[in-house]
Amino acid sequence: MIVRSEKGHQNMRAASTFRALTFLLLAGSMPAILHAQDQSATPAPSTDSETIVVLGKGLALPPGTPAYGAITLDRDRLNSEASGEIESALMDVAGFQEFRRSDSRMSNPSSQGVTLRALGGNATSRALVLLDGVPQADPFFGSVPFNELLPERLGAVRVTRGGGAGAFGAGAVAGTIEMFSADRSQLPEFQGSAFYGSRNSEDVSGAFSPDLGAGFVSISGKFSRGDGFNTTPVSQQNSATVPARYQTWSVGLFGDAPVGSDGEIQSRLSLYRDNRTLRFRGADSTSSGDDGSVRYLSHGPWQVDALAYVQLRDFSNITISSSLFTPVLNQRGTPSTGAGGKVELRPPVGSNDLLRIGVDTRYAQADMYEDAINAVTGVITARRAGTGRQNTTGVYLENDWTLGDVVLTGGARADHWAIGNAGLISRNTAGTITSNAVYPDRDDWEGSFRGGALWHASSNVSLRAAGYTSFRLPTLNELYRSFSLTAAGATTTTQANANLNPERLKGAEVGLDVSPLPGLHFSATAFYNELDDAIANVTLSIVGTTTTKQRQNVDAIIAKGIELSGSLKEGPFDLDASYALNDSRVKASGAAANLNYLRPAQSPRHVATGTLGWTGPDHIRVSTTVRYVGPQFEDDLQTDVLKSATTVDGYIRVPVSHGVSIVGRAENILNETVITRNQGGSMDIGDPQTFWIGVTFGG
Repeated sequence: MIVRSEKGHQNMRAASTFRALTFLLLAGSMPAILHAQDQSATPAPSTDSETIVVLGKGLALPPGTPAYGAITLDRDRLNSEASGEIESALMDVAGFQEFRRSDSRMSNPSSQGVTLRALGGNATSRALVLLDGVPQADPFFGSVPFNELLPERLGAVRVTRGGGAGAFGAGAVAGTIEMFSADRSQLPEFQGSAFYGSRNSEDVSGAFSPDLGAGFVSISGKFSRGDGFNTTPVSQQNSATVPARYQTWSVGLFGDAPVGSDGEIQSRLSLYRDNRTLRFRGADSTSSGDDGSVRYLSHGPWQVDALAYVQLRDFSNITISSSLFTPVLNQRGTPSTGAGGKVELRPPVGSNDLLRIGVDTRYAQADMYEDAINAVTGVITARRAGTGRQNTTGVYLENDWTLGDVVLTGGARADHWAIGNAGLISRNTAGTITSNAVYPDRDDWEGSFRGGALWHASSNVSLRAAGYTSFRLPTLNELYRSFSLTAAGATTTTQANANLNPERLKGAEVGLDVSPLPGLHFSATAFYNELDDAIANVTLSIVGTTTTKQRQNVDAIIAKGIELSGSLKEGPFDLDASYALNDSRVKASGAAANLNYLRPAQSPRHVATGTLGWTGPDHIRVSTTVRYVGPQFEDDLQTDVLKSATTVDGYIRVPVSHGVSIVGRAENILNETVITRNQGGSMDIGDPQTFWIGVTFGG
């Protein structure tokens, strides 16, 4: 085990960043450049009915996918959300849940985990989030950088609840959220928007997407900032309380070009930087990401999906004492690297049979540098440096059989995982080593399976059933990083646990999809999921105002419930609604026995959302969205409650000339108080009433 010096790591990181991103950019751009020089050299991709693919969206959707109850959000819905944030649009899916109730503008970037089906709120994402097939979770924290996943760059999102066994299935214990870049048909040559909102908020974006030879490129950028609001309730504010200001920018380059008679190559490069202040003056955080990927697709008789990617992320954060309002921890840097890829083959086995054979791998390495600070004197009392790495390599096979009105689907994965090269060194102010922990290397094999059946009972009725298993490795953050929070004079320390086991899910579901009339659709799903060895923050002791917790594997989290969704289109009016009833319970013994049969932290029993819209002449659009989240518990012992909340949002778009529209957006119109954190009565609140006015063009 080697813990690198911070300077040494920064030099290596800079060189690696330059080499990796340059290679990916050149490799992905080369086909487009060649085709720009000679469009006639290569014919257009095949338009055979069995292999029709919209550029930028990968290979054709397997016919068995609906057996797992997948839900798709189209581009129009993604870009008509009042907040303008992708995670708000995802709340249309019954069962979608963020760790905190605030969006990516007002939450700590390292705690933006998402889950489905109330399997327990976690700063680490239990859902696998993909962008054009590339996993998006932070290599160290496992959180999802939603502030970099911009709706205007997307063409659609497909959400599949339940365990996954396909490509990158390791990690999909709660489900899979697949995001697809906008394709050529969805991108005008010029597109942009500019919004001004409450509290001096600004949101400006633009994209240039010209044809280049037989393909196209899209260059985009976005800048957002705001003076923010006080996340601390008025009754708890003090002289150190400041609004939660934010500033974020990102740029992206996406290219897509045909290769040969039936192939295409896609390349992506994105960079983002984010700065935020939360609760107290000086409680500043920064996060950054430099991501690149190259993907090759072949739509011929032997279909191929080959992908390679690299992610370079960093995060820093200053923690402020809630009693003295001075720094107590400087998390100077958490540089991490993620890399991986996959190769999937679809051999020609018959028109009613789709076979997928693949291999994928993921690698994560991270370092951590932080200083503990005496809140009274301001003197650094300890300097800590840590490191760790993990990788997962798997092979998978899935097959879909179409037998008349019945579609059968089944798949299996075998994964080898390894965790190692991990350690944590602490030094005092003189540089003397005070502790040097070296953690043992571990590795093992995991198997995952899933299968389903879809019966088209009639042209209007479909029945489905599915069963699945999956697993998730604990993140490097969960394994090796401890942290403390002080609020209302009480301190809670959460210890890391290098001995955490992987989480393992098994589950089953049945569903019904009905379209009794044109424009009317209804879906219902009943499910049972059991997450064995679920990772939870377990309270070990409470002594006075000091609480000690540790990340531990509890026996299981058992979640069962019903998910309902429906849509209605009648003339110019449309309605989309969903509801999730989740009955989640912890199964625990031993040191965590006091949690047995309690509800998991951050897991509401009831969640509902509905959007009513009207589309008038010349593409005028008016809509309103109502969302309800039931009460949930902040902590494992169910001592602190986050009360229920109902919010109402609004959206209006009025075209004023060809391609130009005036847009108004309204968040939380009724100014509902949404509690996002409650630690012994010390609270944070979510977004208040917010209004936006702006102009869009080209889209």
